[in-house]
Amino acid sequence: MAFTRARGRRFVAACASVFAVLLPASAAHAAAPSYSFAVIANTMQSPADEAPTQRLIDAIGRERGLSFIVYDGNLKGPKEACRDALYERRHAVLETSRPALFFIPGQHDWIDCASAQAGGFDPVERLDQLRQTLFSDANSMGQNPIALTRESEVSRFRPYRENVRWQAGDTVFVGLNVPSPNNHYLTAGGRNGEFEDRVIANAFWLEHAGEFAKRRDARAIVVFIQGDPDPERYERPERFAWLRFGHNPRRDGFLEFKRSLVKLAQIFPGPVLVIHSDDERASAGFMIDQPLRNDKGNLVANLTRVALAPHDRLNQWIQIEADLGRKPPFRVTVRDVPRQMPMPTAQPPLLRDEPAASMPAVPSLGPASDLPPLFQTPGQPQPDFQQLDQLPRIPADQGGGGYGPATSVPPAQTVPSAQPRMPGTPGVPGSSGTPGTPASSVQRGP
Repeated sequence: MAFTRARGRRFVAACASVFAVLLPASAAHAAAPSYSFAVIANTMQSPADEAPTQRLIDAIGRERGLSFIVYDGNLKGPKEACRDALYERRHAVLETSRPALFFIPGQHDWIDCASAQAGGFDPVERLDQLRQTLFSDANSMGQNPIALTRESEVSRFRPYRENVRWQAGDTVFVGLNVPSPNNHYLTAGGRNGEFEDRVIANAFWLEHAGEFAKRRDARAIVVFIQGDPDPERYERPERFAWLRFGHNPRRDGFLEFKRSLVKLAQIFPGPVLVIHSDDERASAGFMIDQPLRNDKGNLVANLTRVALAPHDRLNQWIQIEADLGRKPPFRVTVRDVPRQMPMPTAQPPLLRDEPAASMPAVPSLGPASDLPPLFQTPGQPQPDFQQLDQLPRIPADQGGGGYGPATSVPPAQTVPSAQPRMPGTPGVPGSSGTPGTPASSVQRGP
Protein backbone atom coordinates (compact mmCIF):
# COMPACT_ATOMS: atom_id res chain seq x y z
CA MET A 1 0.00 0.00 0.00
CA ALA A 2 2.80 2.34 0.87
CA PHE A 3 4.47 1.48 -2.40
CA THR A 4 1.31 2.36 -4.30
CA ARG A 5 0.96 5.69 -2.52
CA ALA A 6 4.60 6.53 -3.24
CA ARG A 7 4.11 5.76 -6.91
CA GLY A 8 0.98 7.90 -6.89
CA ARG A 9 2.85 10.83 -5.37
CA ARG A 10 5.59 10.53 -7.98
CA PHE A 11 2.98 10.42 -10.73
CA VAL A 12 1.28 13.57 -9.44
CA ALA A 13 4.63 15.33 -9.14
CA ALA A 14 5.54 14.33 -12.68
CA CYS A 15 2.23 15.64 -14.01
CA ALA A 16 2.72 18.89 -12.11
CA SER A 17 6.16 19.34 -13.63
CA VAL A 18 4.77 18.75 -17.12
CA PHE A 19 2.04 21.37 -16.62
CA ALA A 20 4.62 23.76 -15.16
CA VAL A 21 6.62 23.45 -18.39
CA LEU A 22 3.65 23.79 -20.73
CA LEU A 23 1.57 26.52 -19.06
CA PRO A 24 3.74 29.23 -17.49
CA ALA A 25 4.35 31.17 -20.69
CA SER A 26 0.69 31.58 -21.60
CA ALA A 27 -0.38 32.14 -17.99
CA ALA A 28 2.30 34.77 -17.44
CA HIS A 29 1.33 36.47 -20.70
CA ALA A 30 -2.29 36.62 -19.61
CA ALA A 31 -1.40 37.93 -16.16
CA ALA A 32 1.24 40.44 -17.27
CA PRO A 33 1.04 41.28 -21.01
CA SER A 34 4.12 42.82 -22.55
CA TYR A 35 4.00 45.91 -24.74
CA SER A 36 6.24 48.73 -25.94
CA PHE A 37 5.97 52.44 -26.63
CA ALA A 38 8.19 55.13 -28.15
CA VAL A 39 9.20 58.57 -26.85
CA ILE A 40 10.46 61.49 -28.93
CA ALA A 41 10.93 65.18 -28.10
CA ASN A 42 12.34 68.47 -29.38
CA THR A 43 12.35 67.30 -32.99
CA MET A 44 10.69 70.31 -34.69
CA GLN A 45 12.74 73.45 -34.15
CA SER A 46 12.36 74.96 -37.65
CA PRO A 47 10.24 74.38 -40.77
CA ALA A 48 13.06 72.24 -42.20
CA ASP A 49 12.52 69.71 -39.36
CA GLU A 50 8.91 68.94 -40.26
CA ALA A 51 9.61 66.41 -43.02
CA PRO A 52 12.33 64.54 -41.02
CA THR A 53 9.99 64.42 -38.03
CA GLN A 54 7.25 62.93 -40.18
CA ARG A 55 9.74 60.32 -41.43
CA LEU A 56 10.73 59.56 -37.81
CA ILE A 57 7.08 59.05 -36.88
CA ASP A 58 6.54 56.84 -39.95
CA ALA A 59 9.55 54.69 -38.99
CA ILE A 60 8.21 54.24 -35.46
CA GLY A 61 4.79 53.31 -36.84
CA ARG A 62 6.30 50.39 -38.75
CA GLU A 63 7.44 48.72 -35.53
CA ARG A 64 5.34 45.71 -34.62
CA GLY A 65 3.72 45.56 -31.24
CA LEU A 66 4.17 49.28 -30.59
CA SER A 67 1.23 50.59 -28.57
CA PHE A 68 1.68 54.37 -28.84
CA ILE A 69 4.08 57.30 -29.21
CA VAL A 70 4.67 60.13 -26.73
CA TYR A 71 5.95 63.47 -28.04
CA ASP A 72 7.51 64.81 -24.87
CA GLY A 73 7.44 68.55 -25.42
CA ASN A 74 8.55 71.36 -27.73
CA LEU A 75 6.68 71.40 -31.02
CA LYS A 76 8.69 74.47 -32.01
CA GLY A 77 12.04 76.11 -31.54
CA PRO A 78 12.65 78.84 -28.94
CA LYS A 79 12.95 81.56 -31.62
CA GLU A 80 10.00 80.58 -33.79
CA ALA A 81 7.00 82.91 -33.60
CA CYS A 82 4.17 81.36 -31.60
CA ARG A 83 1.50 81.87 -34.25
CA ASP A 84 -1.59 79.76 -34.67
CA ALA A 85 -0.59 78.73 -38.19
CA LEU A 86 2.66 77.23 -36.86
CA TYR A 87 0.87 75.22 -34.20
CA GLU A 88 -1.63 74.04 -36.79
CA ARG A 89 1.09 72.82 -39.14
CA ARG A 90 2.98 70.97 -36.40
CA HIS A 91 -0.29 69.47 -35.16
CA ALA A 92 -0.89 68.10 -38.66
CA VAL A 93 2.54 66.40 -38.58
CA LEU A 94 1.68 64.63 -35.31
CA GLU A 95 -1.66 63.49 -36.68
CA THR A 96 0.11 61.49 -39.41
CA SER A 97 1.23 58.97 -36.80
CA ARG A 98 -0.09 55.46 -37.44
CA PRO A 99 -0.09 54.54 -33.72
CA ALA A 100 -1.80 56.69 -31.14
CA LEU A 101 0.27 59.75 -30.20
CA PHE A 102 0.19 61.74 -26.96
CA PHE A 103 1.62 65.27 -26.81
CA ILE A 104 3.09 66.74 -23.60
CA PRO A 105 3.52 70.56 -23.67
CA GLY A 106 7.02 71.92 -23.17
CA GLN A 107 8.97 75.09 -22.57
CA HIS A 108 9.13 76.33 -26.17
CA ASP A 109 5.44 75.67 -26.74
CA TRP A 110 4.20 78.45 -24.46
CA ILE A 111 6.72 79.82 -21.95
CA ASP A 112 9.27 81.07 -24.50
CA CYS A 113 6.50 82.81 -26.44
CA ALA A 114 7.02 85.87 -24.22
CA SER A 115 10.39 86.60 -25.81
CA ALA A 116 10.62 89.20 -28.57
CA GLN A 117 12.06 86.63 -30.99
CA ALA A 118 9.01 84.40 -30.50
CA GLY A 119 6.55 87.23 -31.08
CA GLY A 120 6.13 88.70 -27.59
CA PHE A 121 2.97 86.74 -26.84
CA ASP A 122 1.40 86.26 -23.44
CA PRO A 123 2.49 82.73 -22.34
CA VAL A 124 -0.76 82.01 -20.53
CA GLU A 125 -2.77 83.06 -23.59
CA ARG A 126 -0.68 80.73 -25.78
CA LEU A 127 -1.22 77.89 -23.32
CA ASP A 128 -4.96 78.52 -23.46
CA GLN A 129 -4.78 78.41 -27.25
CA LEU A 130 -3.11 74.99 -27.09
CA ARG A 131 -5.79 73.80 -24.70
CA GLN A 132 -8.52 74.83 -27.14
CA THR A 133 -6.89 73.22 -30.19
CA LEU A 134 -4.34 70.46 -29.58
CA PHE A 135 -5.99 69.32 -26.33
CA SER A 136 -9.62 69.70 -27.35
CA ASP A 137 -10.32 66.06 -28.22
CA ALA A 138 -11.34 63.25 -25.88
CA ASN A 139 -8.88 60.91 -27.62
CA SER A 140 -5.20 60.97 -28.40
CA MET A 141 -3.74 62.09 -31.72
CA GLY A 142 -2.85 59.68 -34.51
CA GLN A 143 -4.69 57.49 -36.99
CA ASN A 144 -5.51 54.90 -34.33
CA PRO A 145 -6.34 57.07 -31.30
CA ILE A 146 -6.67 55.85 -27.73
CA ALA A 147 -9.32 57.14 -25.36
CA LEU A 148 -7.95 59.22 -22.50
CA THR A 149 -9.15 61.09 -19.43
CA ARG A 150 -8.40 64.78 -19.01
CA GLU A 151 -8.16 66.59 -15.70
CA SER A 152 -10.56 69.17 -17.12
CA GLU A 153 -13.34 66.65 -16.51
CA VAL A 154 -13.00 67.59 -12.83
CA SER A 155 -14.95 70.83 -12.44
CA ARG A 156 -12.40 72.33 -10.06
CA PHE A 157 -9.61 71.92 -12.63
CA ARG A 158 -11.55 72.64 -15.81
CA PRO A 159 -8.75 74.65 -17.54
CA TYR A 160 -6.14 71.87 -17.32
CA ARG A 161 -6.92 69.92 -20.48
CA GLU A 162 -3.24 69.12 -21.04
CA ASN A 163 -3.05 66.89 -17.95
CA VAL A 164 -4.15 63.45 -19.13
CA ARG A 165 -4.35 59.81 -18.05
CA TRP A 166 -4.69 56.62 -20.07
CA GLN A 167 -4.12 52.92 -19.55
CA ALA A 168 -2.34 50.21 -21.53
CA GLY A 169 -2.23 46.68 -20.18
CA ASP A 170 -1.64 46.77 -16.44
CA THR A 171 0.02 50.20 -16.52
CA VAL A 172 -1.48 53.63 -15.86
CA PHE A 173 0.10 56.49 -17.82
CA VAL A 174 0.00 60.13 -16.75
CA GLY A 175 0.94 63.25 -18.73
CA LEU A 176 1.57 66.53 -16.85
CA ASN A 177 2.40 70.11 -17.76
CA VAL A 178 5.71 70.51 -15.88
CA PRO A 179 8.02 72.48 -18.21
CA SER A 180 11.50 73.89 -18.11
CA PRO A 181 12.96 76.17 -16.99
CA ASN A 182 12.18 75.85 -13.30
CA ASN A 183 8.52 74.94 -13.94
CA HIS A 184 7.70 78.54 -15.00
CA TYR A 185 8.28 79.89 -11.51
CA LEU A 186 8.47 83.68 -11.74
CA THR A 187 10.53 85.70 -9.29
CA ALA A 188 8.67 88.97 -9.78
CA GLY A 189 6.64 90.42 -6.94
CA GLY A 190 3.01 89.59 -6.38
CA ARG A 191 1.12 86.36 -6.64
CA ASN A 192 2.63 83.82 -9.03
CA GLY A 193 -0.86 82.79 -10.08
CA GLU A 194 -0.22 80.52 -13.06
CA PHE A 195 2.49 78.56 -11.25
CA GLU A 196 0.62 78.24 -7.95
CA ASP A 197 -2.65 77.08 -9.53
CA ARG A 198 -0.91 74.56 -11.79
CA VAL A 199 1.08 73.12 -8.85
CA ILE A 200 -2.21 72.34 -7.09
CA ALA A 201 -3.69 70.82 -10.24
CA ASN A 202 -0.64 68.62 -10.85
CA ALA A 203 -0.54 67.41 -7.25
CA PHE A 204 -4.22 66.46 -7.41
CA TRP A 205 -3.79 64.62 -10.72
CA LEU A 206 -0.84 62.56 -9.45
CA GLU A 207 -2.64 61.58 -6.26
CA HIS A 208 -5.76 60.75 -8.25
CA ALA A 209 -3.67 58.56 -10.59
CA GLY A 210 -2.27 56.64 -7.62
CA GLU A 211 -5.73 55.94 -6.22
CA PHE A 212 -7.03 55.05 -9.69
CA ALA A 213 -4.17 52.57 -10.22
CA LYS A 214 -4.88 50.91 -6.88
CA ARG A 215 -8.59 50.52 -7.67
CA ARG A 216 -7.82 49.04 -11.08
CA ASP A 217 -5.17 46.65 -9.69
CA ALA A 218 -2.56 48.22 -11.95
CA ARG A 219 1.00 47.00 -11.64
CA ALA A 220 2.91 50.15 -12.66
CA ILE A 221 2.55 53.92 -13.19
CA VAL A 222 4.44 55.93 -15.83
CA VAL A 223 4.58 59.74 -15.57
CA PHE A 224 5.59 61.97 -18.53
CA ILE A 225 6.80 65.56 -18.11
CA GLN A 226 8.98 67.77 -20.29
CA GLY A 227 11.12 69.64 -17.75
CA ASP A 228 14.03 68.19 -15.82
CA PRO A 229 12.93 68.37 -12.14
CA ASP A 230 16.49 67.80 -10.88
CA PRO A 231 15.40 65.09 -8.41
CA GLU A 232 18.83 64.98 -6.77
CA ARG A 233 18.06 68.40 -5.34
CA TYR A 234 15.30 67.66 -2.87
CA GLU A 235 14.85 70.28 -0.16
CA ARG A 236 13.44 68.59 2.89
CA PRO A 237 11.31 70.76 5.17
CA GLU A 238 13.27 72.17 8.08
CA ARG A 239 12.01 73.31 11.44
CA PHE A 240 12.67 76.96 12.28
CA ALA A 241 14.04 77.59 8.79
CA TRP A 242 13.06 81.23 9.16
CA LEU A 243 15.80 81.67 11.77
CA ARG A 244 18.53 81.04 9.21
CA PHE A 245 20.02 84.21 7.80
CA GLY A 246 21.37 82.57 4.70
CA HIS A 247 18.97 81.23 2.09
CA ASN A 248 19.10 79.81 -1.41
CA PRO A 249 18.61 82.67 -3.87
CA ARG A 250 17.10 80.37 -6.51
CA ARG A 251 13.75 78.99 -5.55
CA ASP A 252 13.19 75.42 -6.79
CA GLY A 253 10.09 75.52 -8.95
CA PHE A 254 9.96 71.71 -9.05
CA LEU A 255 9.91 71.30 -5.26
CA GLU A 256 6.15 70.74 -4.98
CA PHE A 257 6.17 68.34 -7.91
CA LYS A 258 8.91 66.20 -6.35
CA ARG A 259 7.01 66.06 -3.07
CA SER A 260 3.95 64.94 -5.04
CA LEU A 261 6.05 62.16 -6.58
CA VAL A 262 7.12 61.02 -3.12
CA LYS A 263 3.48 60.92 -2.07
CA LEU A 264 2.53 59.00 -5.21
CA ALA A 265 5.18 56.38 -4.46
CA GLN A 266 3.71 56.01 -0.98
CA ILE A 267 0.14 55.67 -2.22
CA PHE A 268 1.01 53.20 -4.98
CA PRO A 269 3.38 50.41 -3.89
CA GLY A 270 4.23 49.25 -7.42
CA PRO A 271 6.99 50.59 -9.69
CA VAL A 272 6.68 54.26 -10.66
CA LEU A 273 8.57 55.43 -13.76
CA VAL A 274 9.15 59.17 -14.43
CA ILE A 275 10.21 60.12 -17.98
CA HIS A 276 11.45 63.57 -19.02
CA SER A 277 13.76 65.23 -21.52
CA ASP A 278 17.41 65.85 -20.73
CA ASP A 279 19.86 67.50 -23.13
CA GLU A 280 22.93 67.64 -20.90
CA ARG A 281 23.84 64.51 -18.93
CA ALA A 282 22.59 61.49 -20.90
CA SER A 283 25.72 60.43 -22.80
CA ALA A 284 24.24 57.14 -24.03
CA GLY A 285 21.04 58.74 -25.32
CA PHE A 286 19.25 58.18 -22.02
CA MET A 287 19.93 57.80 -18.32
CA ILE A 288 18.25 55.55 -15.74
CA ASP A 289 18.64 56.10 -12.00
CA GLN A 290 16.80 56.35 -8.69
CA PRO A 291 17.73 59.80 -7.36
CA LEU A 292 14.67 60.80 -5.34
CA ARG A 293 14.60 60.72 -1.53
CA ASN A 294 11.78 61.43 0.88
CA ASP A 295 11.60 63.94 3.73
CA LYS A 296 13.53 61.58 6.02
CA GLY A 297 16.37 61.26 3.54
CA ASN A 298 15.52 57.69 2.61
CA LEU A 299 15.67 56.56 -1.01
CA VAL A 300 12.31 56.15 -2.73
CA ALA A 301 12.98 52.60 -3.84
CA ASN A 302 9.95 52.09 -6.10
CA LEU A 303 10.51 55.25 -8.19
CA THR A 304 12.83 55.26 -11.23
CA ARG A 305 13.75 58.17 -13.46
CA VAL A 306 14.48 57.92 -17.22
CA ALA A 307 16.06 61.04 -18.77
CA LEU A 308 15.97 61.14 -22.57
CA ALA A 309 18.55 62.80 -24.84
CA PRO A 310 19.01 61.04 -28.21
CA HIS A 311 22.16 62.14 -30.03
CA ASP A 312 20.29 62.51 -33.34
CA ARG A 313 16.87 63.89 -32.49
CA LEU A 314 15.59 63.53 -36.07
CA ASN A 315 16.78 59.98 -36.68
CA GLN A 316 16.54 58.31 -33.26
CA TRP A 317 13.81 57.52 -30.80
CA ILE A 318 13.68 55.97 -27.34
CA GLN A 319 11.78 52.70 -27.18
CA ILE A 320 10.63 51.32 -23.84
CA GLU A 321 9.55 47.69 -23.58
CA ALA A 322 7.41 46.73 -20.62
CA ASP A 323 7.13 43.23 -19.22
CA LEU A 324 5.61 43.42 -15.77
CA GLY A 325 6.34 39.77 -15.12
CA ARG A 326 10.07 40.38 -14.82
CA LYS A 327 12.34 42.56 -12.70
CA PRO A 328 13.04 45.28 -13.62
CA PRO A 329 9.81 45.53 -15.64
CA PHE A 330 11.01 48.19 -18.13
CA ARG A 331 13.76 47.96 -20.74
CA VAL A 332 15.02 51.11 -22.52
CA THR A 333 16.78 51.12 -25.91
CA VAL A 334 17.71 53.68 -28.59
CA ARG A 335 16.36 52.91 -32.06
CA ASP A 336 17.48 54.39 -35.39
CA VAL A 337 15.51 55.31 -38.48
CA PRO A 338 16.50 53.01 -41.40
CA ARG A 339 18.89 54.82 -43.72
CA GLN A 340 17.06 53.64 -46.83
CA MET A 341 13.78 55.13 -45.63
CA PRO A 342 12.86 58.00 -48.00
CA MET A 343 11.96 61.48 -46.89
CA PRO A 344 8.25 62.30 -47.27
CA THR A 345 7.63 64.78 -50.07
CA ALA A 346 4.03 65.79 -49.46
CA GLN A 347 3.37 67.99 -46.48
CA PRO A 348 0.52 66.93 -44.19
CA PRO A 349 -2.66 68.90 -44.84
CA LEU A 350 -3.76 71.50 -42.34
CA LEU A 351 -6.51 70.36 -40.05
CA ARG A 352 -8.43 73.60 -40.53
CA ASP A 353 -7.83 77.10 -41.80
CA GLU A 354 -6.50 79.44 -39.16
CA PRO A 355 -5.40 83.07 -39.24
CA ALA A 356 -1.77 83.91 -38.66
CA ALA A 357 -2.50 84.88 -35.08
CA SER A 358 -5.24 84.01 -32.65
CA MET A 359 -6.23 87.65 -32.24
CA PRO A 360 -5.94 89.50 -35.59
CA ALA A 361 -4.95 93.12 -35.35
CA VAL A 362 -7.86 95.53 -35.56
CA PRO A 363 -7.11 98.70 -37.60
CA SER A 364 -7.10 101.74 -35.37
CA LEU A 365 -9.70 104.40 -36.04
CA GLY A 366 -8.66 107.93 -36.81
CA PRO A 367 -9.69 111.03 -34.88
CA ALA A 368 -13.34 111.89 -34.57
CA SER A 369 -13.04 114.61 -37.21
CA ASP A 370 -12.11 111.95 -39.80
CA LEU A 371 -15.12 109.71 -39.16
CA PRO A 372 -18.09 109.87 -41.56
CA PRO A 373 -21.23 111.48 -40.15
CA LEU A 374 -24.28 109.36 -39.48
CA PHE A 375 -26.35 111.45 -41.90
CA GLN A 376 -24.66 112.42 -45.13
CA THR A 377 -25.38 115.81 -46.63
CA PRO A 378 -26.46 116.31 -50.24
CA GLY A 379 -23.61 116.32 -52.67
CA GLN A 380 -21.53 113.81 -50.65
CA PRO A 381 -21.19 110.21 -51.93
CA GLN A 382 -23.35 107.71 -50.04
CA PRO A 383 -21.90 104.31 -49.06
CA ASP A 384 -23.10 101.34 -51.07
CA PHE A 385 -24.79 99.27 -48.34
CA GLN A 386 -25.50 96.48 -50.80
CA GLN A 387 -21.78 96.01 -51.35
CA LEU A 388 -21.21 96.28 -47.62
CA ASP A 389 -23.57 93.35 -47.01
CA GLN A 390 -21.62 91.29 -49.53
CA LEU A 391 -18.32 91.69 -47.67
CA PRO A 392 -16.94 88.59 -45.96
CA ARG A 393 -18.00 88.36 -42.36
CA ILE A 394 -15.57 87.72 -39.52
CA PRO A 395 -16.93 85.92 -36.46
CA ALA A 396 -17.00 87.93 -33.28
CA ASP A 397 -14.75 85.43 -31.48
CA GLN A 398 -11.98 86.24 -34.00
CA GLY A 399 -12.00 89.94 -33.32
CA GLY A 400 -14.56 90.96 -35.95
CA GLY A 401 -17.90 92.61 -35.48
CA GLY A 402 -19.68 90.49 -38.05
CA TYR A 403 -18.37 92.29 -41.13
CA GLY A 404 -15.10 92.17 -42.93
CA PRO A 405 -11.98 94.06 -41.86
CA ALA A 406 -12.04 97.80 -41.63
CA THR A 407 -10.04 98.04 -44.86
CA SER A 408 -13.06 96.69 -46.75
CA VAL A 409 -15.33 99.52 -45.68
CA PRO A 410 -15.60 102.51 -48.13
CA PRO A 411 -13.20 105.28 -47.19
CA ALA A 412 -14.40 107.70 -44.58
CA GLN A 413 -15.52 111.14 -45.63
CA THR A 414 -14.17 114.26 -44.05
CA VAL A 415 -16.63 116.02 -41.78
CA PRO A 416 -16.77 119.79 -42.04
CA SER A 417 -15.49 121.67 -39.09
CA ALA A 418 -18.00 121.96 -36.29
CA GLN A 419 -16.97 125.56 -35.61
CA PRO A 420 -19.97 127.88 -36.45
CA ARG A 421 -19.57 130.19 -39.38
CA MET A 422 -21.42 133.26 -40.51
CA PRO A 423 -24.16 132.70 -43.07
CA GLY A 424 -22.93 132.97 -46.58
CA THR A 425 -19.41 131.99 -45.69
CA PRO A 426 -17.89 129.85 -48.43
CA GLY A 427 -17.43 126.24 -47.45
CA VAL A 428 -20.69 125.95 -45.48
CA PRO A 429 -22.85 123.23 -47.07
CA GLY A 430 -26.12 124.51 -48.45
CA SER A 431 -25.09 128.18 -48.25
CA SER A 432 -26.07 130.34 -51.17
CA GLY A 433 -23.35 132.83 -50.42
CA THR A 434 -25.95 135.60 -50.01
CA PRO A 435 -25.96 137.53 -46.77
CA GLY A 436 -28.96 136.82 -44.65
CA THR A 437 -29.47 133.28 -45.99
CA PRO A 438 -29.77 130.81 -43.07
CA ALA A 439 -27.02 128.17 -42.80
CA SER A 440 -28.84 124.93 -43.51
CA SER A 441 -28.07 121.61 -45.13
CA VAL A 442 -31.26 122.05 -47.22
CA GLN A 443 -31.25 124.82 -49.76
CA ARG A 444 -34.46 126.83 -49.69
CA GLY A 445 -36.29 128.01 -52.76
CA PRO A 446 -36.49 131.62 -53.86
